[in-house]
Amino acid sequence: MRPGFDHVTIVVTDLDEASRFFELLGFEETHNVVVSGDQMSKYMGIADWEADHVTLALNGADSHQEVQLLRFHNPPVQVDAETGNLARTGFNHVCFRVDDIDAMIDKLQAGGTGLRNEVMTFHDRKLVFLRGPGGVTIELAQWLAEPAAG
Repeated sequence: MRPGFDHVTIVVTDLDEASRFFELLGFEETHNVVVSGDQMSKYMGIADWEADHVTLALNGADSHQEVQLLRFHNPPVQVDAETGNLARTGFNHVCFRVDDIDAMIDKLQAGGTGLRNEVMTFHDRKLVFLRGPGGVTIELAQWLAEPAAG
């Protein structure tokens, strides 16, 4: 069996704002719980771990895809000024495919989301970077022709 995308998790300070952002993209909240305890602390490798955990699933997707949001109660969250720096090692960005990039940009900007750059065309796609929740970079991609299967 080939691996498939399951979820991406983003640590945020404003859970409501982050949830609204992903709801504008077509995600719907499926779980909203507080997670804590020894098992989670061991799994995460963080002592005395406690956080709000919101799961949002993409409506109408061909396969189940989730964004999971964490807002820490303990330990105190460390805001990283380098999160949006695309010229560093580690996580760079996550990209969501959309049918109409211009309409989605209008919808997100009306909700307060800022663009990081202008729309460009590259490898048969229109692309744009957004300033996402928690300072992460979110990319939108509109395919100009269907990608080859495989």
